[in-house]
Amino acid sequence: MHALQVAPRASFRHIAEAIGVGEQTVARRYRALRRDGVLRVVGVVNPRVYGECQWIVRVRAKPADLPRLAEALVRRPDVTHVNTLSGGTELVCAVRAPIGDAADGLLHRLPRTSAVLDMRIELVLNVFGSPTGGYWTGYGQALAPDQIARLRPLERARPDQPAAPTADDRALLDALADDGRITDSALATLTGWSPARVKRRLAALAASDTLTYDLDVLPERLGFTLNAMIWISTTPLHLASVGEQITRHDEVASVAAVSGPANLMAVVICYDERHLYRYLAEQLATVDHIQAFDVSIRSRRLKQVGSLVSHGRLIGAG
Repeated sequence: MHALQVAPRASFRHIAEAIGVGEQTVARRYRALRRDGVLRVVGVVNPRVYGECQWIVRVRAKPADLPRLAEALVRRPDVTHVNTLSGGTELVCAVRAPIGDAADGLLHRLPRTSAVLDMRIELVLNVFGSPTGGYWTGYGQALAPDQIARLRPLERARPDQPAAPTADDRALLDALADDGRITDSALATLTGWSPARVKRRLAALAASDTLTYDLDVLPERLGFTLNAMIWISTTPLHLASVGEQITRHDEVASVAAVSGPANLMAVVICYDERHLYRYLAEQLATVDHIQAFDVSIRSRRLKQVGSLVSHGRLIGAG
């Protein structure tokens, strides 16, 4: 899984050579995990292509109405993550929308109902680290630095603005959204292109920062039963250094700088409440310049970047 995070479309042979097991073992384990709904590699179009930003929306609602509200949000293509928090009265979701929609349009994208008691909308200003940057996110044994180096693609400067995909790319991008590891030959069949043209176009879309890949994982299926969101306050002077430090913690899946009273949001993956306590007391406590933090326990994960969660399995969001 760490290898897939670092190099999502690497061949089974390349992964096997890097981690020191047989190619057939890698292929068999990957296929079993994907079949069982534990993980999915998905292709994602950079929202900046469409002039969109990412917003974190916290919705507080009446407990009886929360499931209906969650279902409505899950079905929206512009809502990329949906989670319910413990207590059964709050949802946290990620929404893609242009800056100009923040004042009025973004609210209209969400269900308008008397069930909503309160809503907070915060802009994601920066995401620390990158999926292929090498840091693993608390799912067990990690790769060694030399293994990461063998898998990691060469770093290239990213353009200021990603290039927009063309109409001809639609079939390609739709197929990758369903399976980010679909073969070039299968993509060639779907698009009517040659495998060489597919390979060239994938390379161009990646180089222009238009196409990226994400590894969706259900950590609870791997024994990590407690997921938490930590809202952290620090001074602007130390915002970058605190975010970078937290990103390196094994338990941390993601860290983002956000607008609002808490200027950092971290997603933490733990085995149980004792593991979370140790993380807070022994890891987060070592980070200087944290002024305050608040912990929200995630009770249910309903949607991830490219997947829905149904009956404890990841399935396609299309």
